[in-house]
Amino acid sequence: MDLEDTLLMMPGPVTVTPRVLRAMSKPMINHRSAEFAGIYTDCREILSSIFQTKNDIFVLSGSGTAGMEAAVGSSVGSGDKVVAIENGKFGERFKDIAAIYGEVVPVVFEWGQPVNLEVVKEKLEEGAKAITLVHNETSAGILNPAAEIGKLAKKHDALFIMDGVTSLGGDDVKVDEWGVDIAVVGSQKCLAAPPGLSVVSVSEKAFEVMKDVTKRPYYNDLLAYKKSGDKPKAETPYTPAIPLFYALQEALHIVKEEGMEARIKRHRVLSEAIRAAVAELNIEMFPQLNEYSHYSNTVSAMKAPTDVTGEDIKSDMKARGVIIAGGQERLKNKIFRIGCMGNVTGRDVLSTIQQLEIVLNKHGYIDRLGAGVEAANRVLDRA
Repeated sequence: MDLEDTLLMMPGPVTVTPRVLRAMSKPMINHRSAEFAGIYTDCREILSSIFQTKNDIFVLSGSGTAGMEAAVGSSVGSGDKVVAIENGKFGERFKDIAAIYGEVVPVVFEWGQPVNLEVVKEKLEEGAKAITLVHNETSAGILNPAAEIGKLAKKHDALFIMDGVTSLGGDDVKVDEWGVDIAVVGSQKCLAAPPGLSVVSVSEKAFEVMKDVTKRPYYNDLLAYKKSGDKPKAETPYTPAIPLFYALQEALHIVKEEGMEARIKRHRVLSEAIRAAVAELNIEMFPQLNEYSHYSNTVSAMKAPTDVTGEDIKSDMKARGVIIAGGQERLKNKIFRIGCMGNVTGRDVLSTIQQLEIVLNKHGYIDRLGAGVEAANRVLDRA
């Protein structure tokens, strides 16, 4: 099947619009010029409203993981304790990055299980320089309690470092209100730009802490980004991926045109439609929730039905032109995941559910078609 006819319904990378694709074809410019400074400044201003922050914003040429490493490596030194919360693959990644730069205090829950705030509180009471959290754990489809973790971090005077890679731009994220000292987002998720950039917001408190860290990363040193970003003509410390900056600027203009309130509502409605459809098809959601945790509004993770693996569903959907995701590592074959990030539409969701029903019918799990599509459509009609 032609790639242009493929429907990307995975948790990133997401489909980018023709406007964004065209933006990448602009001529190269001097990355130390007023032209680039204008692009960078425009991006940072729009991103500030998306992050809901007055903190400094930087754009790094590197994926979301580069932003995660910049956040930890710039603020954590040898011997510094970092409480690392894990309930999925990306929480594990944060934990692994923290182990390179400091001393990890792991707070580990089964992937897809909710965060127990009492356990987190106990670990913070033992003393820690920082705490890491993945706000939207896409590997398990669970939205973690960032506001509550922010309160605990403030109470115990720990830096709050948050991965918002798959929530910022698609869900309500209040960086300043929640007390997030360093927040990270990836370009290829809810912002609907191509992969290859990460955005990091940094508080004044975090900058003060960084000054005492003697072995920060070289390329991803956030103090270097601040020094360059504070120049009269804002720039990055090293050569940026200029075509990706063109794309990011255009993608952010699309976000601005839609409006964040409408964008967040759209993501929530689409994820609700997916959940309604799979419930009608007797497929169980994977994550377990408590009063502080919720289903993700940008990716839905479902348990694979009886006698069908998540990889079976993933490969059969691909053969039908719809790209979804399976489970990672220990969750492989056990779950499948459908993303609704970026500029996904109701029609995209209905097409995905239609193909999912055909696949489930092929495997003998359902005996009639249409119930899932009808359930999803009812949600979309109400909205």
